[in-house]
Amino acid sequence: MDLENQKRVKEFADEYGAENLVVVLGAAEGEAAGLAAETVTAGDPTFAGPLTGVQLGLQVYHVCEPEMKEEFDEAVYDEQISMMEMVLDVDDIINEMTDIREQYCKF
Repeated sequence: MDLENQKRVKEFADEYGAENLVVVLGAAEGEAAGLAAETVTAGDPTFAGPLTGVQLGLQVYHVCEPEMKEEFDEAVYDEQISMMEMVLDVDDIINEMTDIREQYCKF
């Protein structure tokens, strides 16, 4: 997660309360999604950005997870995401995201 997005997430958490935020990711690989998820839950693991040492514990999901798919209009999901879903290792992404939530999410 780039430094600007870390800054935005931190500002939103400060303004609205971490318990009121959900971060939705769309990374193409489980490892990349996991790194971004870890950043918004446990703090920036690269020690380079505004979330270094900041444990927000935010709820975080990948757009391809079943919990998120249920939230979208089916036609919109099919048009915008389903083609990419066919080439992603969705099981790997789900496993990575589940592990991060179990370890670090507070809400």
